[in-house]
Amino acid sequence: MSELPAEVALMWRLRDGSRRGPKPSLTVDDITRAAIDLADAEGLAAVSMARVAERLGNSTMALYRHVKSKDELLVLMSDAALERPDPLPDGVDWRTGLTFWAEGVMVAIRKHRWYSKLPIAGPPAGPNNLAWLDSALGALKDTGLPEGAKVGVVMGLMTYVHGEIRLSLDLAAGFRENPAAFSQYGEILALVVDSRQLPALARVLDARVFDEVSNFDEMSDEDFDFGLQLYLDGVAGFIERVCQDS
Repeated sequence: MSELPAEVALMWRLRDGSRRGPKPSLTVDDITRAAIDLADAEGLAAVSMARVAERLGNSTMALYRHVKSKDELLVLMSDAALERPDPLPDGVDWRTGLTFWAEGVMVAIRKHRWYSKLPIAGPPAGPNNLAWLDSALGALKDTGLPEGAKVGVVMGLMTYVHGEIRLSLDLAAGFRENPAAFSQYGEILALVVDSRQLPALARVLDARVFDEVSNFDEMSDEDFDFGLQLYLDGVAGFIERVCQDS
């Protein structure tokens, strides 16, 4: 490949911005920061080139000189909003490191809850997202896993973390709109679930598990950690198996 894709070059600030005349007063960083501030205040749906230009006190055309489309703006936001990860604590084992990493992702996205609504158009390629990828891979450096297996473990962890966050935020929004659908969930299912057709689900209802489905205002750290540790249990078994076979 002779040159970087345009969006990657933009995220790394490698797109040629040379022009004749005075130095422009507006930068890609200014535009990205304003878009993030707008999304924080009003949600991702409020973000448009016109609204960002208004927030900056510039014309929309002034933005297009730096960012060619809203799609490019969303790509910039997806990298800038995540910020850089904190360094892994010294001397921790792989499991503690990945737990620290996953909790860091959760904290970062809690600052910008619209992040879960961003379209995922490809693998991570921006400087911040790659810093997170590098951090997670670094947690696995002493496991003895082949490099390809490390990538597979981290991609699976990303799928869990981002999926859990997106699901939790969607459920929280649903709860705010219709809390009765959650508080009455067990009662509703009891009216339609036939133990002969759905025996496993009927046993869950008999155990009154869904009686506690009442509040999704916040992402549950306890539920998040439960699923995370299940995933890491699987990774531990995988590491043991690979190391035994090597």
